[in-house]
Amino acid sequence: MFDTCALLFGQNLLHISQGFIVTEDEQATFFNIRVKMFVLIWSILLCLVTASSADPGASAMTELQCFFGFCISLSEGEITADAGLCAVIHCSFTFAPDFEVSSAAWYKCNQSEIACREIFHSKKNKVQLHFRGRVSLLEPDLNQRNCSIIINDLDQSDSGTYQLRVNGSRNKGPYEFTFKPKASVSVKALTQKPTVEVPALTEGQQTTLTCTAPGLCSGSDPIITWTWRRSAEDDSYITGNITTTHGRNSSLTFTPSAKHHSTEVTCKVNFRGNKSTQETVTLNVTYVKEMKMTENISVKERDTLNLTCSIDSFPPALVMWQKPFGKNVQNVIEVNLQNDTELLNRTETTIQVDTGSATVIIYNVTAEHSGQYICTVEYINNTLMGKVDVKVIYMREPVITGDRRVKRGDVLNLTCSFDSFPPSVIIWAKLGPSGTNTNLQNDTGSATLVIHDMTADDSGQYMCTGQYQGKTSTAYVDITVFLLPEIQKSSGCVSRSEVLTCVCVSEGLPLPTITWPLLDKHTEYSGTYTVSKYTINRTITVKVKELSSTDVQCVSTNEYGEAVENLIIRTSEKSFAQENGGFSAILLTITVVSLIVNILVIICLLFLWYVTTAPFYTADPTVQTTNTY
Repeated sequence: MFDTCALLFGQNLLHISQGFIVTEDEQATFFNIRVKMFVLIWSILLCLVTASSADPGASAMTELQCFFGFCISLSEGEITADAGLCAVIHCSFTFAPDFEVSSAAWYKCNQSEIACREIFHSKKNKVQLHFRGRVSLLEPDLNQRNCSIIINDLDQSDSGTYQLRVNGSRNKGPYEFTFKPKASVSVKALTQKPTVEVPALTEGQQTTLTCTAPGLCSGSDPIITWTWRRSAEDDSYITGNITTTHGRNSSLTFTPSAKHHSTEVTCKVNFRGNKSTQETVTLNVTYVKEMKMTENISVKERDTLNLTCSIDSFPPALVMWQKPFGKNVQNVIEVNLQNDTELLNRTETTIQVDTGSATVIIYNVTAEHSGQYICTVEYINNTLMGKVDVKVIYMREPVITGDRRVKRGDVLNLTCSFDSFPPSVIIWAKLGPSGTNTNLQNDTGSATLVIHDMTADDSGQYMCTGQYQGKTSTAYVDITVFLLPEIQKSSGCVSRSEVLTCVCVSEGLPLPTITWPLLDKHTEYSGTYTVSKYTINRTITVKVKELSSTDVQCVSTNEYGEAVENLIIRTSEKSFAQENGGFSAILLTITVVSLIVNILVIICLLFLWYVTTAPFYTADPTVQTTNTY
């Protein structure tokens, strides 16, 4: 407090030596100098009294200065504010009991000017044009001892010191008093930004954004505008909106959509004097669009399958690929492939699972990769699904199934399968002897050849041809029609004059052979055989003195079986002929021929040896052959 008094004493002493700082309409007189001396004395006395009674705990935020019963309290320190906003100079005062206040005036003092200029008068409007309408008392009633003012629409030129003068009457005469303490105001460039409030945004639901200008001033209402921009685009005004402005607040009502997501909305506040500030916020709109998927696709075997599923949404959705295996649905396994070499050398499946999209890549596709793939999207509390049918284009070699050996009279049933996609056309044909083909059956994918009542003529080579996208693939199969050896009823034996003649006739396919166990006991015998198609007729003649049994066994054999027949020996030609019809005449002829052959055998021993070792049938069953030995 003593420091304050010393400061006041120095200020008054300087004031006396330089003259009183007056306004432009005041005159310096000798009377004023006497008044100043009087004020100086009273200031010293007042400081001494005040210092002796000051509270050591008094606030340092304000200072109280008194002069001749006039006291003033101002905000301590420099008042700082942003251009375009406002500044408040807090002020309270008291005055002598005999003074009646009528008006107050504030002056702005510049160091470059001798006189302070009036910026506000509670009774007059004659103030500096620059301040007109921008300065007002916080409390219009001066009897409330409140001299605080607010300066709106600040400009950096408003920086400086401000001084208060009160006007009124004292001792029944006009009196005015100028307080020496001054308030310092510093106006800086506008740095404060507006406050933008953005609620949760959902596509299709109307919403309102709020922008509040900075500062709590009562000056001119600012102009508030809204603009928005997409990335790498210029600012533009938001269309289809409703903008409402009340004083220092502005609201923007619009219906957000996906196009507003990630866009920047700017609230710009323009104050008086071309001073502006703005705040930009990024909009996050909750939305979801339709899924985008690879459509049903066909891919060639050994190529690469690439499936993509994506969905545009916010927040991003989780996208997964799945493939049904029977009744189970499994996630496609992720495989991290390091480089291109591995991609070429491995048959793998890789999947990129991500928020917003997922990609399945299958290298070296096989037929097993055909089927349905499911894309599942999990978005907030919803699940979306999409399906893709994958068809692998492939071709396998034709495969023939069925019995290749068929018994004569049975059914031939052959199936040719040509596994491919798309299905191929299959044609059955039989190769002819001259290289010509006879088409028998055709179908798609799989063809079955059925021939009823097979005969020997149906034997041969069959051909299955698959036609697939301009390509041809053929499979062959050899079909053999067989017949088990069957000894005919025309077979039999005749015994006459110690000569036993037996005839065994057998059918079979391939042509069977005929053996006589009887010959194992005899070294001398003769015989002939004839072949006609698939029938062999063999005759033997053996000299026997007496028969040890009543029948002779004939054995007919081919690769598919054996037939054994016990031929009953007839002792009477008549009885044999009765049972066998005209066969007796044939048997007689054969007997004569056998005798002739026996003579020839004796003459040509070597020739007989060759004949006895020759096969009993020829390779071509259609040629009839007769051999005698």
